[in-house]
Amino acid sequence: MAVRDDGDGTVAVPAGQRIDARSAGGGDEDGDGWWPEAEPFKIKVIEPIRRTTRAERERLIVRAGYNLFALDSDAVYIDLLTDSGTAAMSDSQWAGLMVGDEAYAGSRSFHRLREAVASVMGFPFVIPTHQGRAAENVLFSTLVQPGDVVPNNMHFDTTQAHVEHRGAEARNLAGPWAYDPVADLPFKGDIDLELLERTLAGRKSRRNPGGVSVPLVLITVTCNSGGGQPVSMANLRAASDICRRYKVPLFLDAARFAENAWFIKLREPGYAEKSVRDIVREMFSYADGCTMSGKKDCLVNIGGFIGLRSRRLYERASVWAVLFEGFLTYGGLAGRDMEAMARGLEEVVDEDYLAYRVGQVAYLGRRLKEAGVPIIEPVGGHAVYLDARRFLPDMPRELFPAQALAVELYIEGGVRGVEVGAVLAGRDPKTGKNRFPELEMVRLAVPRRVYTRQHLDVVVETCRRVLARRDKIKGLAFTKEPPVLRHFTARFERVG
Repeated sequence: MAVRDDGDGTVAVPAGQRIDARSAGGGDEDGDGWWPEAEPFKIKVIEPIRRTTRAERERLIVRAGYNLFALDSDAVYIDLLTDSGTAAMSDSQWAGLMVGDEAYAGSRSFHRLREAVASVMGFPFVIPTHQGRAAENVLFSTLVQPGDVVPNNMHFDTTQAHVEHRGAEARNLAGPWAYDPVADLPFKGDIDLELLERTLAGRKSRRNPGGVSVPLVLITVTCNSGGGQPVSMANLRAASDICRRYKVPLFLDAARFAENAWFIKLREPGYAEKSVRDIVREMFSYADGCTMSGKKDCLVNIGGFIGLRSRRLYERASVWAVLFEGFLTYGGLAGRDMEAMARGLEEVVDEDYLAYRVGQVAYLGRRLKEAGVPIIEPVGGHAVYLDARRFLPDMPRELFPAQALAVELYIEGGVRGVEVGAVLAGRDPKTGKNRFPELEMVRLAVPRRVYTRQHLDVVVETCRRVLARRDKIKGLAFTKEPPVLRHFTARFERVG
């Protein structure tokens, strides 16, 4: 049966055909395949947010050195800095905090997490960590050596930093389609299979002693650095075949695995009738393991883990997990946090939730596009990315247009986004020169189950107002530049 994604989180079905209403994001009381768009939950607890004046915001951003990470959350009206750890937990997850145990060794909540990972993802071995970058640290300390090459569709900031911290090269293998901001393709996050084949064919071996060492291949689902774009099942399957042929393990950076599975259901032929849960199991069946930031698709405020298929690799990684994260059955977490993460894993594959989640982000993207705001298309699953190069076409890249744009959004409407461009890309560790990625973006990451459409309408109006005065926006220059992950703590001044 043909199913089409209309780009707004809903499913269009050709006349005379039917699709289960859960796949369209709701019930079907009248039997006509339609259901009104609304959140699939009720709001029981609220947190007040404070409005600031423009004069206050101008004063605060100067004090923060034009770095939005340095702002207090109380100074932000609508916070789209990140979708990591900012979700609203469910009543079941809050109840889980009360029943989670606090044992150091043999934690009951660890066993609940292990069972949930096995059920949803299919990995029998689990190493809990306090968050996703800790999972990267443990895994890369186990596998990555100086001089290695670690391929990915696109590395995000912490992943790249951990690879480079190990003295290895983080090599992006996204295809040219990923760098076209307006290419309307369903799976722009796909890894370029020809580049992957070429990279693995050139690895070190007895026949090729001068080749590179490739300890693992990573695929990020969805691809954060490429605009939150999904990866197709066909691409995962083919990449897995290549990796197995060369005996190189394939790992998924799985922070947003459920959102990726929803896009597969909507967009990939042959998957419309499959449940998201079944799609998720197939996705992970092609991988040897995963790193997971539970702060995204586990719907929790803290936590992460490594999922593994190999007992031998589990035992090797366990040594580093004990050193960095604590004992293997708590991984730097309280038992209650593992309990909430286990429950979130079950909740995130609910199709009503995913239709709402992806649909809300698509709504923001559609409204921005209607307002003439240049965005990365199509809209991804967790965020809308403003295209800073088209937004500020006359600003030199050396003046960091995406960072300058993010600052203006805060000044204009109290909206905090984050730069995903040259500031985040950092400097080349060999040459010391700034890296200027092809995509210069401001990410507006939507926290899960937190904001309403009215909040998103405020974001649209803020972007529209900044666009109207874009000729007056000034660039930025560093006054303080840390050597690693500089975007978190750097300071700037206005120039030009």
